[in-house]
Amino acid sequence: MQSIQVALIGNPNTGKTSVFNQLTGLKQQVGNYPGITVEKKVGQCMLSETCSATVLDLPGTYSLNASSIDENVVIEVLLNKKDPNFPDVIAVITDVENLKRNLLLFTQIKDLELPTVLVINMVDRMNPKGISLDIPYLEAQLQTKIVLVSSRKGTGIAELKSVLANYQNLSVTPCLNASSIDEVYFGQLRKAFPNQLLYKLWLVITQDVNFLNLERKELPNTFTKSHADLKRLQQKETIKRYQFINQVLTTGLKIDASIATDLRSKLDRILTHKIWGYFIFFVILFIIFQSIFEWSKIPMDAIDSTFASLSAMADKHLPAGVLTNLISQGIIPGIGGILIFIPQIAFLFLFISILEESGYMSRVVFLMDKIMRKFGLSGKSVVPLISGTACAIPAIMATRNIENWKERLITILVTPFTTCSARLPVYAIIIGLIIPDERLFGIVNMQGLTLMFLYLLGFGSAILSAYLLNKVLQVKGKSYFVVEMPNYKLPLFKNVAINVIEKTKSFVFGAGKIILAISIVLWFLASNGPGTNFENAEAIIIKKCSIPSNHVDSLGIENQINAYKLENSYIGIVGKTIEPVIQPLGYDWKIGIAVISSFAAREVFVGTLATIYSVGGSDNENTIHNKMKAEINPITREKVFNFASGISLLLFYAFAMQCASTLAITKKETNSWKWPIAQLLLMSSLAYLVAFIAYQVFK
Repeated sequence: MQSIQVALIGNPNTGKTSVFNQLTGLKQQVGNYPGITVEKKVGQCMLSETCSATVLDLPGTYSLNASSIDENVVIEVLLNKKDPNFPDVIAVITDVENLKRNLLLFTQIKDLELPTVLVINMVDRMNPKGISLDIPYLEAQLQTKIVLVSSRKGTGIAELKSVLANYQNLSVTPCLNASSIDEVYFGQLRKAFPNQLLYKLWLVITQDVNFLNLERKELPNTFTKSHADLKRLQQKETIKRYQFINQVLTTGLKIDASIATDLRSKLDRILTHKIWGYFIFFVILFIIFQSIFEWSKIPMDAIDSTFASLSAMADKHLPAGVLTNLISQGIIPGIGGILIFIPQIAFLFLFISILEESGYMSRVVFLMDKIMRKFGLSGKSVVPLISGTACAIPAIMATRNIENWKERLITILVTPFTTCSARLPVYAIIIGLIIPDERLFGIVNMQGLTLMFLYLLGFGSAILSAYLLNKVLQVKGKSYFVVEMPNYKLPLFKNVAINVIEKTKSFVFGAGKIILAISIVLWFLASNGPGTNFENAEAIIIKKCSIPSNHVDSLGIENQINAYKLENSYIGIVGKTIEPVIQPLGYDWKIGIAVISSFAAREVFVGTLATIYSVGGSDNENTIHNKMKAEINPITREKVFNFASGISLLLFYAFAMQCASTLAITKKETNSWKWPIAQLLLMSSLAYLVAFIAYQVFK
């Protein structure tokens, strides 16, 4: 009776354990690998009347480039011939719906020149999905025997047992010539170690394992590359493998979505349609932004009124003095100016979470890939651009999965155009001031429609900028876009709730720290000033108005005194200095201070105005919305926040960088100050120009 060792290897979620259960039944043992806590599953089965097998179910892994303990286990078993679990034959389990991704691991294992059989699982889904395979062609190109299996129905297991029993007939010819990764480097390796398998030697060098009886000191300096160089070569290897896999599957795998009969395929035919797909996505966006304004109106008004009342209570009940002024005019209005937008931010994250949980977001990425390529971007650029609606910082970090440097650089530079959640407070307060809360055709909320336009404007600006940069930056290179389409599913309430709470909390606490600090600084600068004009403000105003000092309160000129002190405070002096530069945009010096301070974070804009207006007026019971609405330009006697200045502000924030953290992450990801400085200058210049034109046209 012959007894052999069989190893089952595959990506997670390919049904590997189900195949293991079909082979071994109840004859299984579960333990741990020596010295580690990774679970080890071993079973016994009869492959034929004359051959039995010990079957090892190895941990799921995406490739042999290990990044976890589980993946290390797979490599150690495959490289160490002295290991009692070293396999005589390997069965690589793949999923028929994700064959492209699964074959990366298969080609790597095949290059170890071990008898390997390719098991394509879940074949019962082929007809419903409209999938067809050219098995003879695939077997010839992949140099292996292919077995079609349905672990759910139990089909193909008998054929798999037969192939495993006759493993000596399997080809051990590699799929890829390892030396093609880097001809010079691998040529030197082959000369130095002519008796070693080249790809096995490569894994020993890159994975920091040693089963070739080689000491690291035996490797000449030529081979001991830096970690960065090894990663670069690994990326090059991955690209070459996918080039080979794409070439093979172009002929060997056909997917005809038009004949697919399952619900997912029917939905995909509609949601990824070249016309209806975009229309449906546009309708979904329309509904989202309508809902953001409709549903958040009541809680926003409640929060605004609450903080106005808190400010008035603090001013009334706390002892008069500097500390009370700081609390009532600085801290409370500043924090209230950002907390008011929690409902809108929470609703935005709610809708994004639902789209991601349901599986629809992957379809959006697939749809937008077709547009991205026309503008010189990879489909992978869609992920940072879409995630940029939350925050540009993690979005820019997400560009690391773009292999092509030119496409990655362009994506980094244009991502800040995407409307992030920090812009939402600015948009919301300005839209609420200048756009009437009315319905178009009795259905469409005008404020929600305006917000949607601003989001589309941001995305359109990113795309157009990418097109121009693609023409300017003359860097050659190719990239490949692979996206996995998950099954549709009902979003889990728990997952959505956690995501909304965590992201909203992160936004509030992250912005809150900045706003609190800036509010205190602004309050100090607005409550103090140099010279006699600030100190003698009351006497100057009384003399100017020719009013007896004992009639000041009754004649209600306290606001004039506060306004005069504010203009002559430190912050007033700074504001008046920059006013000539921003006046052509329709802004007064107070808005100018808010624009400058919001460079720390865009959402600080509202908190800054809340603090300035609280210091500049005596009516602490009024809400920030009403204070901004009532603000009058003393020279023109017109409302400061009118339609022209409001549109100018909306467009300024749509294009301006206004985020120091984004500049810092751009510097980190590009390893140069050249790109963030260029980003700042170009976006700020564009914002100023567009805002200037808008104000001059609409005033």
